[in-house]
Amino acid sequence: MDLVLCHTTADFDALGAAVGLCVLRPGSRIVLTGGCHPTVRDFLALHRDEYPLIERRSVNPQQIRSISIVDASGRDRLGKAAEWLDLPHLNEIAVFDHHLQADLDIPATFTQIEAVGASTTLIVEKLKNQAENSDTPSRLLPSEATVMALGIHVDTGSLTFEGATARDAIALAWLMEQGASLGVIAEYVEPGLSPQLQDLLREALNNLRSETLHGYSVAWVLLSTESYVPGLSSLASRLLDLTETDALLLGNVYKFSENENNRNIAPESPVSNRLTIIGRSRIEGTNLSELFKPFGGGGHARAASLATRDVDPLLTLNQLADELKTQIPHPPTARELMSSPVRSIRPETSVGEAHRILLRYGHSGLSVVDADDRLAGIISRRDIDIALHHGFSHAPVKGYMTWQLKTIAPDTLLPEIESLMVTYDIGRLPVLENGQLVGIVTRTDVLRELHQQKARDRGSNAELSYCAVSESVEQLLRSRISAELWQLLSIAANIAQNRGWQLYIVGGAVRDLLLATDDTLALTDIDLVVDGKCGSDDSGAGVELASSLQKLYPESRLDVHGQFQTAALLWHKDSAFGSLWVDIATARTEFYPYPAANPEVEASSIRQDLYRRDFTINALAVRLGVPRSGELLDFFCGLLDLEAKQIRVLHANSFIEDPTRIYRAVRFAVRLGFEIEPQTEGYIRNALASGIYYRIQGENGRAPALETRLKSELKYILQAPYWKVALQMLGDLQALRCIHPSLELDRELWRQLRLLDRCLQGRKKEEGRRKKEEGSSATDSVTDVTDVRKKEEGRRKKEEGRDNSLSPIPHSPFPIPHSPFPIINIPDWQMRLEVLIAYLAPEYRGKVAANLQLPADSIKRLEVLEGGKNQLAENLPKCELPSQLVLLLRNYELPVLIAIALQSPRSARRQIWEYLTRWANVEPPLNGNDLKALGYKPGPGFKRMLDDLLAAKLDGDFGDRAAAISFLAQRYPHT
Repeated sequence: MDLVLCHTTADFDALGAAVGLCVLRPGSRIVLTGGCHPTVRDFLALHRDEYPLIERRSVNPQQIRSISIVDASGRDRLGKAAEWLDLPHLNEIAVFDHHLQADLDIPATFTQIEAVGASTTLIVEKLKNQAENSDTPSRLLPSEATVMALGIHVDTGSLTFEGATARDAIALAWLMEQGASLGVIAEYVEPGLSPQLQDLLREALNNLRSETLHGYSVAWVLLSTESYVPGLSSLASRLLDLTETDALLLGNVYKFSENENNRNIAPESPVSNRLTIIGRSRIEGTNLSELFKPFGGGGHARAASLATRDVDPLLTLNQLADELKTQIPHPPTARELMSSPVRSIRPETSVGEAHRILLRYGHSGLSVVDADDRLAGIISRRDIDIALHHGFSHAPVKGYMTWQLKTIAPDTLLPEIESLMVTYDIGRLPVLENGQLVGIVTRTDVLRELHQQKARDRGSNAELSYCAVSESVEQLLRSRISAELWQLLSIAANIAQNRGWQLYIVGGAVRDLLLATDDTLALTDIDLVVDGKCGSDDSGAGVELASSLQKLYPESRLDVHGQFQTAALLWHKDSAFGSLWVDIATARTEFYPYPAANPEVEASSIRQDLYRRDFTINALAVRLGVPRSGELLDFFCGLLDLEAKQIRVLHANSFIEDPTRIYRAVRFAVRLGFEIEPQTEGYIRNALASGIYYRIQGENGRAPALETRLKSELKYILQAPYWKVALQMLGDLQALRCIHPSLELDRELWRQLRLLDRCLQGRKKEEGRRKKEEGSSATDSVTDVTDVRKKEEGRRKKEEGRDNSLSPIPHSPFPIPHSPFPIINIPDWQMRLEVLIAYLAPEYRGKVAANLQLPADSIKRLEVLEGGKNQLAENLPKCELPSQLVLLLRNYELPVLIAIALQSPRSARRQIWEYLTRWANVEPPLNGNDLKALGYKPGPGFKRMLDDLLAAKLDGDFGDRAAAISFLAQRYPHT
């Protein structure tokens, strides 16, 4: 375990430097050795989960490998954690500090103590240097950049303190480029006030008037001074912070004479009252700029000012305060924010089992309910970790849970929820209705809502850890799909709403909607997710909604998959919808019991449903129906990745759990013209290099993700027009190892695939020719029989006029033209896949084909391929006549011949190709009916006779029909 220690009463500089070191040294954990500054405490109350913090008491000293100390160089500033410095087995003790005068009494193996304004600057310089010298630089997370920027801001007074240096400014600039949130920084930085402003602050606090509306507090105050006071904006910001007010109007009235600015004005010119008002707001939906505009003021929605004269100051301020209150929207309630259903356990559940449940569902805590399903307590991951550390895995959770709980009701407003979390340092608040646990609001839920509000107001995407939610996309969706489809979605949303559910359109349809450049979007596959409790049966909300829709659209077909709580409505060549597939599922979460397994699914929330998806660009959802119809849900920065044209996975273990996502990543990247994000590519390579898939097949006997699901992804890729580019990308990633550990796309395999492509192109040309002839035949069938005969005679003469260089018989009435390419009744993608599998060693081919669940004939072809190749290698050189070649090769299935040709030397390949293109479809000059007409008795001998006729024709032993009959009479005389 690698630890980073912050000094006691940690400030932002210590925290920022510690977070930066954890980025430099992945896997390190931060220990706050003895509390923190109140502002830092408030910050961590909301953002603790963003950083790798660990409790001092949960650290096992024997597992510590190295210790780094930031913003301190004395043992006395580390509290009890200083004892760890004397551990004999430590590999390293490093110190990073900017206090040059402090005494160093730590036995450090590495020190960096330099004259900069903040210790964080030293760490940022290392990060910046690493990024600039890396072939694949990675960006900081906004949460990391923000806390480091806070460290520099606070310790340098936003670059105004004497100790601030140019190095601090450069570090801050780089952190801004990395996405540090100015909004979050402004909330926690404390600028100083001049003595005059400090006096006015006291006066303002004594005279402040406030009112609470919809859970938001609005305050206003009027200050009177002899003259204009600079710096009122800083005073307003400080007053806003001290009073924890959500919106503030700070007025200042002072005397103003025209001669103060103009010497030409007579000294006895009248003195007037001037009114300046500074406005600050933290409330989503308020717009101070619009509020101040009638008085000539302006600015931003959350920060604005005005200056006017000759008005009643108090009346004007009160009027503006009343108008501001009318702007305040109704904030979100707990019902809108909460996750439901809640994962819960009984008090008797063991600590070890609770830990397993947390791991399975990725939660940071669990609700504990009694036998009547009433809330009994909450246990956090931190509590469970400590219990496990002390060896109490078999103890019941009731001994470790928190039972004195703060709870909220479904109609509790967001400001009150936020206040409870900050005041009591609570990470999750249970939502109770009639004594029953109906949901839970977590710190993440609150953070996401707060930061999405800020992003909406500022039009920015750089908020802490979360991306901006765009404006409603309802109009965009409605304008780009057909009226009939919009009506279908509206009806579905209304049905869901009447049942108390929320309906979303998710995944690829949302992605394609946001990427579309045309005015119309032809959707043939739509995924809908229902977020709601299941009905009385086990089919789920999705199935119930699909059944209700099918009754309204009886022309559709309903398919139900109860195991996965999904249903599908299908229209085929419908007059209104064309060919449309609408998949309707209950919101669910999934868990993979082992890598490459089929997932186990359970009903959950829309957030968990999106989290289980493959890539951020596919984890987007649009809300259908009120409230907030058309709202875009983007929990994972999918919008940013769409703009950046990159494929990014949602979590590091995604490819371990489901290797088919590797193929999906490549498919989406090539199809959309995107790049695979560097860290995602790293996850792919690590998963493949680990050998986990091959081990799992050996341990469990099978890996479903490497069977039919992998075949489906291979089919998508190998039948697409971009298959070559996609396959090359898979080869570069060495992802063909998912098919078999030894399979790689080397030059020889690529040559075989290109040769196959030439063969398949020839087949396509022949199929086009045949379809054209069939079309002509259909047209000719309505003409006179005489015309048909004339056309046939013309065709025969045209055939005779062709180049007969392929025929060994000069001027023969039976020329052998280029044979039409033989029909291959196997799709192109399967032929390509068989070539890939055939490149493996013979003993693996049949097993891999069976594992991918290819058709039985495909498996057999691959199993007999090696034997056939060896036989032809021996016999092809012996074929001197066309008849010998035909009689040898016609015993082989066409796909087998092609596969053998691809792996054979040029001479053998030329013979097989000549057979396929010149001789394969040549027929004997006489048929069975002719033989019977000549007096031969039907029987086994007919085959020998026809074979001899074919051989003689191929070898040029006769020139016309009469010669063929004579040949037959000589060879098979009548008895």
